[in-house]
Amino acid sequence: MKKEFKAESKRLMELMINSIYTNKEIFLREIISNASDAIDKLHYKSLTDKKIKVAKKDFAITILLDKEKRLLTIKDNGIGMNKEELENNLGTIAKSGSYDFKNNNKKKNNIDIIGQFGVGFYSAFMVASKVTVISKAYQNDEAYNWTSSGIEGYSITKDNKDNYGTDVILTIKEGEEYDRYLDAYEIQNIIKKYSDYITYPIKMKLNDEEDFKTINSLVPIWKRNKKDIKEEEYNTFYSDKFFDYEKPLKYLHIAAEGKVEYNALLYIPSHAPYDFYSKEYEKGLQLYSNGVLIMEKCSDLIPDYFSFVKGVVDSSDLSLNISREMLQQDRLLKTIANNIEQKIKSALEEMKEKDIENYLKFYENFGLSLKVGIYNDFGMNKDKLQDLLMFYSSKEEKLISLKDYVEKNKDEKEIYYACGASYEQINMLPKVEALKDKDKEILYCIDPVDEFVFKTLQNYQDKEFKNVADDASILETEEEKEKVKKLNEDNKEMLDALKDNLKISKVEFTSSLKNHPVCLTSAGNISIEMEKTMSKMPLNQNISAEKIMQINENHPITKKLIDLYQNDKEQFQKYGEILYAQARLIEGLELDNPTKITDLICDYLAK
Repeated sequence: MKKEFKAESKRLMELMINSIYTNKEIFLREIISNASDAIDKLHYKSLTDKKIKVAKKDFAITILLDKEKRLLTIKDNGIGMNKEELENNLGTIAKSGSYDFKNNNKKKNNIDIIGQFGVGFYSAFMVASKVTVISKAYQNDEAYNWTSSGIEGYSITKDNKDNYGTDVILTIKEGEEYDRYLDAYEIQNIIKKYSDYITYPIKMKLNDEEDFKTINSLVPIWKRNKKDIKEEEYNTFYSDKFFDYEKPLKYLHIAAEGKVEYNALLYIPSHAPYDFYSKEYEKGLQLYSNGVLIMEKCSDLIPDYFSFVKGVVDSSDLSLNISREMLQQDRLLKTIANNIEQKIKSALEEMKEKDIENYLKFYENFGLSLKVGIYNDFGMNKDKLQDLLMFYSSKEEKLISLKDYVEKNKDEKEIYYACGASYEQINMLPKVEALKDKDKEILYCIDPVDEFVFKTLQNYQDKEFKNVADDASILETEEEKEKVKKLNEDNKEMLDALKDNLKISKVEFTSSLKNHPVCLTSAGNISIEMEKTMSKMPLNQNISAEKIMQINENHPITKKLIDLYQNDKEQFQKYGEILYAQARLIEGLELDNPTKITDLICDYLAK
């Protein structure tokens, strides 16, 4: 006798098939998980009822294929279902026998139920035109057959079955896109992807083989005792799982217990993927529930600045059928994510302290990710990440941490830094040369984001970051400052004339340059280096730094300018334009009118 699903159940089935499961192959994961649940139930009962004589070694899930009849069968020798249970678990969509069983036994620690029978089961209709379930409950003489072709309804009749357990028989739909579900190697690949760590053997014949073969790994490496795992096994798992044939720099094997229980195996790669710093890169850890894959890349498990980390997370407290939207709101997942973030941070700090060679290799590949993490989100994560940063030292001629800099320069009130396209270019900057001459240590910044990082940090251990290109004089003695102040006041009219002609914020003399005649500094919040960085961005808004041209009072050009201003205003302006062009080139800025400047230089060379 055929029975109809209720109207609500029909709508839910349509939603399940068309909306929730966009990936059709997920159906096999659901059915295998239900089979595992059925075995779990019988195994649990055997532990509490001495009359039940079944051994765990005899449990298995068997896959059968019949290409001619287009049948895919998933068999288990679990607890099985009687007629009433078939009606309740399959006849009413979203009725979960496993969920009820788990809740009724939630105080028992040795029960391990994965799925929620009744919801994911209906994903079978994405690939099957008909689904038949033949089941015989343990210690029951009668077997029953549940058959449905979809939302039209179902029927339950008596049937014959030799052994207890459940057979789920799928009549695969016609069409090339469904033929893959009748190919043994395709089925094996799907099982390896989603159900490789089901704790019972999944057996099947691979095409023409006569014997059944166990195709799943059973116990995942992350659930094994760390003491029993060799480093080679960790590296092999990484290579096989993430298709990277270079060994990782570090791995973290986590077995968290307490209020939040989960297992995780995380890896820090030795190199960045080719698309790591592109929009196409997709971060995330593989998320499992009791060894069953829920999500290939769960982005909510790691912050963006640790997006280079690869690995797996497995928690028995997560529902197998949880959606991406529900994951984003899941408190347990957020707790796990916070815990993982701290573990990664601690691992990197340990690497920096105890294995600097590998840390430098890591930093070369992923340091930029940490820097972006500091100034993103309005600097909310700067305290977490600042001690992981490294910068090239003018004295050490190698990368050092901010902590190292402060410990070596305890008497300094500021942390000096300079920005440029390369270490060599920075080394030749006039202010850098002058600072080094006075035995000051400078951090060299060649990443476009570096200055944004320092602006976000503002200070480190009460020492403010100081860009050597700032307009404030950082090298002059009080006597020198007074001398330069008087020189600027005496020549204010001349300096203003230069400023107006060049259309910049200010022109002034300085005594802080060593041999160079001129340099550019900046005032305000936007530095010259920040201007260069923002000019390369897609949404360039032509943001400019307030430029100040400083002229070395001790260079012969100072006397020449004063003389020209008094005697030849036209030549004075030309000299000023050449000096400003020189200052721009030193800073790596483009010239507004290079043709005009080269003509001026040629005129002077011809004289």
